Amino acid sequence: MKQIRGLQDFIKNYPTDITMFGETPVTRFVEKVTVYEDKCTVEFKSGVTIDIEE
Repeated sequence: MKQIRGLQDFIKNYPTDITMFGETPVTRFVEKVTVYEDKCTVEFKSGVTIDIEE
């Protein structure tokens, strides 16, 4: 729950217009990214997984 709250706080306070890659947010919250032909799956350290489809 602590990691999920941390992720929620981070998302609330992060600018919505992301113009460049930031290594700190990625290493803090993302466990891994899997790239498929038609989508990407992002697995967060909290255990939450999302699919991003083209």
